[in-house]
Amino acid sequence: MGGVTAHWLLFYDYVPDYLERRGGFRLAHFEHAQAHRDRGELVMAGATADPADQGILAFRTDDRGVVERFAENDPYVKNGIVTQWRIRRWMMVMGDGAETP
Repeated sequence: MGGVTAHWLLFYDYVPDYLERRGGFRLAHFEHAQAHRDRGELVMAGATADPADQGILAFRTDDRGVVERFAENDPYVKNGIVTQWRIRRWMMVMGDGAETP
């Protein structure tokens, strides 16, 4: 990839009552995310609103496995708050670390 670090988007689909059920796992989820942020892998993260039915997390790493392991070990996934997750390579063309020549 010519020395450019890859970007990945992790999409979470949440249970319909996500806002009511997340409370008991939210702190552990944030601690899990912060550890990846501290290592520079997790760039940003958040949830959609109206409806609050999906999470989107952006990673910067050459190792897709980092993103897979993040999801597999996330308390939201482990405790059924996330019904499905998927990873997509993101060809970011504008912004810090963009993949343009």
